[in-house]
Amino acid sequence: MTGPVAAARLVPDRSTGVMADHVFAGHRVVLDVSFGTGRARLGILARDGVLLRACHAAYSDGIADLTQAAGPAAGPSRLAVVRLAGLADTDHCARLALRWQALAADGRLFPALEADLMLTPVGEQITLLTVAGAYRLQPGRAGAGLDQAMAHRCAAATIRSFLARTACALVHPAGAAGPSGARPPRRPSGGQEP
Repeated sequence: MTGPVAAARLVPDRSTGVMADHVFAGHRVVLDVSFGTGRARLGILARDGVLLRACHAAYSDGIADLTQAAGPAAGPSRLAVVRLAGLADTDHCARLALRWQALAADGRLFPALEADLMLTPVGEQITLLTVAGAYRLQPGRAGAGLDQAMAHRCAAATIRSFLARTACALVHPAGAAGPSGARPPRRPSGGQEP
């Protein structure tokens, strides 16, 4: 196989759950790239705006999925602010904190995601890319009418889209996360949906 399908393997989530106003979500992708190379590329992606574009595209993917599942009652929302902390790294982990703020249907900003994006070495040429954090639906009537399964679905779709775009850019830096309509890499046969 060639391309992102061969280079990134999705790994089932270890923990996801819904709490009152937010969903704990996490997802992992195994990359065929050394930790040193991945760490250097992650810094470049953050500096060059590739991660910023991946954040916006992933949020749009999640909202589109939510609107398709829940209909117009989900209410329009768009990502307004993305904050990326500086890359903190050691010989065994590279970590970048993310904070997304979205604009709700009523025009107010709300924290949509607070998460850590991490790279950890697994082998000489294999690195694990992980995102874990708290995802929030918009407050008010639009978010209140959604059940926990719908909130989990939206969070999972958003996190998977963001991680797939980031993984693609780390493994294939010339593609820089692909076009705005890029889809996540396919799961290898036998893989389970998280």
